Amino acid sequence: MHAWLRAAFGAAFFGITGLSPAVAQDVTLRSLDGSIELDGSLIGFDGEFYRVDTIYGPLTVNAEGVSCAGPGCPDLEGFVAEARFAGASVIADRLMPALIEGFARARGMTVSRALAPDGRSVFTLTRSADGTTAARFTLIPGTTDSGFEALLNRDADLALALREPSPVERDAARLADQGDLGLSQRARVLAIDGLVAVVSPENPLRDIALSDLARVFAGEITNWAVLGGGDAPISLHLMRDDSGLAQGFANRVLLPAGLGLGPGIIRHTTQADLSGAVTRDPYAIGINSYAGLGNARALALGGPCGFSQTASAASLKAEDYPLTAPLFVYTPARRMPRLVREFLSFFESQAAERVIRRAGFVNQSILRTPVSGQGDRLANAIAAAGPEITLEDLQRLSARISDSQRLSPTFRFAPGTTDLDPQSRSSVSRLARAIEQGRFDGQRLVFVGFSDGAGDAATNLRLARGRAETARRAVMEAANAADLNRVQLRVDAFGEAMPMACDDTEWGRAVNRRVEVWLE
Repeated sequence: MHAWLRAAFGAAFFGITGLSPAVAQDVTLRSLDGSIELDGSLIGFDGEFYRVDTIYGPLTVNAEGVSCAGPGCPDLEGFVAEARFAGASVIADRLMPALIEGFARARGMTVSRALAPDGRSVFTLTRSADGTTAARFTLIPGTTDSGFEALLNRDADLALALREPSPVERDAARLADQGDLGLSQRARVLAIDGLVAVVSPENPLRDIALSDLARVFAGEITNWAVLGGGDAPISLHLMRDDSGLAQGFANRVLLPAGLGLGPGIIRHTTQADLSGAVTRDPYAIGINSYAGLGNARALALGGPCGFSQTASAASLKAEDYPLTAPLFVYTPARRMPRLVREFLSFFESQAAERVIRRAGFVNQSILRTPVSGQGDRLANAIAAAGPEITLEDLQRLSARISDSQRLSPTFRFAPGTTDLDPQSRSSVSRLARAIEQGRFDGQRLVFVGFSDGAGDAATNLRLARGRAETARRAVMEAANAADLNRVQLRVDAFGEAMPMACDDTEWGRAVNRRVEVWLE
C-alpha cells in the first residue's frame, strides 16, 4: 500500500473522526506523484485534513499530501475555521467573549460581533494583514444542561459547563457515538470559581457549617437564632433549577446530607440579581459563585472540629476550599480545525490568565505562598494530632514547612484511589509547562502527600506517599520537553498529620486527601 494511503488508514483507525460539516459531494484525492487515486464523498474538511467516505470506509487524509478534484473540493485558501460553543451563560456571556478578543489580539486579528435574534453571538476573526476571515466562533448561552445536550445532538461543537457530565449524560454520549465524555482529554479547565454561601454585609454571621447550610436550604433550619444570629426568619435565594450553580449545590451539599430543597426559595435567573437581593436583605442567605459575589459577603465554611475555609483566589487554586468549582469546556470526539485547537491551547497562556482575572474569575497561574502566609496550618496540625501522630512527626513537618514555599497546584484524588480530579489534571499541565520554561531551575520541588484520618496512620502514610509519587510521575511525563537535570523533583509524605478540614465529614476528608508541591 502506498505510504500516503497507509497514513490515511492509520488516521482513520486512530480516531481522527468527524471533521467540520460539509455537503457530501464526490471528490478524487490524488497523490502528488499521480500514482494513487482515492474516490469518495467528502464528509468534511478542517483546513488540514480531508474526511472522505470511500469503499474502504471513512478515511482521513492529510491535504498536504494530495491534490483534490471534483465538485466537493473545498477552497484551501479561503478556509474558515468554525466552532459553536454552547452552555452555561456565565461562561458564554462573561468569559468566552473576553477570551476570544484576547486570542485575536495575540494572533494579530480583529474581531467583530454580531448578535442573532435567538441570543447567539457570532464572533468573526479577521486577519489584519490581508483582511481575510480566519474563523467564526458562535456562542450559544444557556445552561450546563443545554450545553451537554447541544454537544450530544451535534448542535454545538463544544460544551461550556459548570460541572462534570452526569452518568446519564455520559451514557447518552456513548449511545450517540460521541465517545466517553468522562475521559480526561475531553475536558479543559477554563478558569476556577466556587460555590459560596452569601449574606448581606449587615448580617453578623461569619461562617457556617456545611451540614447547617444543607439544613437551611432543606427547610430544617428556618431561624437565624439557631445559627447564632438574631431571632428572625431566614430568607432563601438560589439560581433556577437548570443552572449549574443550583445543580452543583444540590449534588455537592444537599445530596451527601440526604436532603432535598425545602419550600419558599426565591429563584433568580442571573447571579447579579441574586447578589443584589441578598445584599439588600440582612435576613437573606443565598448560594452564588465566587465570581458573582457583587456586594454580598461570602461566609466561611466550617465543620464541627472548628476548622474553616474561606473562598479566595489561593484556596480556590489549591482546591482547599471545599466547594471549588472549575469552569469547563468539553470538546467533541472529533478533530477540530487547527485554529480552534490553537484557541483551546490559548487558555493556558499568560495572556489568557490576565483576561480571566479581569473577567472576575480565578485563573490557574502558579502562586507561591511562604510559611508566614499559610495561616493556621501548623497550629491545626498540632491541634488535630491524634495518638498516632508523634512529636517527632510534627517536628519534622515543622522543619520542612518552615524552609519551603507552597505552590498553588495541588493534586486531589478520589477515596482509596490514585485518580486525579479534573482540576488536578489541569494543574499537572500548568506545573509541567512551568518546569519546561525553566522557572524552577536550580531548585527542588517536593511533592508532599497527605491523607484523611480514616484508617490507621501507617496505611495512610503509605497511601499519601503513593499519591505523591503518582503526582510527581504525572508531572514528569507531561514535562517531556524539560531538562530534568536542572530541577530536582522529590517525594515526601506526612499522611494525616496536617488536615485542612474537619475529618468527620466526607467533604472534609476529600479536602485532606491531597498532594501539595513545596518549593525549596
